[in-house]
Amino acid sequence: MVKVVFLHPDLGIGGAERAVVDAALALKSRGHKVEFVTAHHDPNHCFQETKDGNFTVTVAGDWLPRNIFGRFYAVCAYIRMVYAAIYLVLFSDICYDIIFCDQISACLPILRCSSAKVLFYCHFPDMLLAKHDSLLKRIYRAPLDLLEEWTTGLAHVVLVNSKFTASVFKKTFRSLSSCEPAVLYPIPDFSAFQKPVAQPTDDLIPSNKKLIFLSINRYERKKNLALAIQAFGQLKDKISKSQGDGIHLVMAGGYDERVTENKEHYLELHHLCEKFGVTDDVTFLRSFSDAQKLTLLQYCHCLLYTPDNEHFGIVPIEAMYMRCPVIACKSGGPLETVVDGKTGFLREGRPDQFAEAMERFVDDPKLGKSLGENGRKHVEQKFSFKTFTDQLDEVITDLVK
Repeated sequence: MVKVVFLHPDLGIGGAERAVVDAALALKSRGHKVEFVTAHHDPNHCFQETKDGNFTVTVAGDWLPRNIFGRFYAVCAYIRMVYAAIYLVLFSDICYDIIFCDQISACLPILRCSSAKVLFYCHFPDMLLAKHDSLLKRIYRAPLDLLEEWTTGLAHVVLVNSKFTASVFKKTFRSLSSCEPAVLYPIPDFSAFQKPVAQPTDDLIPSNKKLIFLSINRYERKKNLALAIQAFGQLKDKISKSQGDGIHLVMAGGYDERVTENKEHYLELHHLCEKFGVTDDVTFLRSFSDAQKLTLLQYCHCLLYTPDNEHFGIVPIEAMYMRCPVIACKSGGPLETVVDGKTGFLREGRPDQFAEAMERFVDDPKLGKSLGENGRKHVEQKFSFKTFTDQLDEVITDLVK
């Protein structure tokens, strides 16, 4: 048995959070002792496994600010993570052999002061996610970018979530040429997807619609959610009125009242629906439950996955497992997960391209079923939770030898 502690900045609801929770579940299934330390954990806005007794979750540093007058989010996030690391290493009574850290590497110098081995999971270089579009922002980001590169190299092992991220890692962190990150696809535990799925209510999926398109992503501008609405609007213009009356779009996304961008972007998307005249044909859901997510994936006919150059993207994997075809941007992680023409369609991130692929489902009602069956087989063959568990277990046990 290896004692593993996960250090994560915010145990909310998102792809990174889902990845670390699934990693923890995988290690626990192999008999390892697992717990979490985080700077924030809200039982009303988190994954079920972090509040139902599966894991011990310790919160350290939630009193620290998330921003300063609406600015300096990155610096505040780094400070909160460093504080959590100091608590873990110097003041907690948690016993651990390995520290599994992700997202923010600035705390690694503190973690290296312990006798534990440090594993860093790089979802994507933070410096590439941050904006550098003004002189002040470039000045602000310069020391943070240098800090990220240096501290990432302090990990005993670095894992990345896709071959795409591995290639970006090498191009971005040029001083870490000797560091060869291993690819570990963050595959969910699909046992949770085999529970009985509730029938959808009209406030979730309208019963009077024949074809339901679905978007699942956080309400953040970088997720390119506007593309789904723009493509849906173009599709409505292309097809007949009778066909258009039978289609609907569900926009389901992670939403946190503490995050200004979530609130702003939610309103922006509503305004976009008004612009395209599709307000009555779009349902917005915020911070839905796991049960609602399963219902959406079970009863919607096609997932629209809009992020461009997304480093991996767990939602397409989940959708295909639930026999829901995927239309995704032809870049980043979906190139490794979605098979064009077989489990869905890969298109350029343009409304006309997405609308063209969506129209295929309107013209051929049987298309979704055939692509959905292919998607389920594809996931079972290439993205099994057992393979994910075996690989992570091997990394963990090798680290403590």
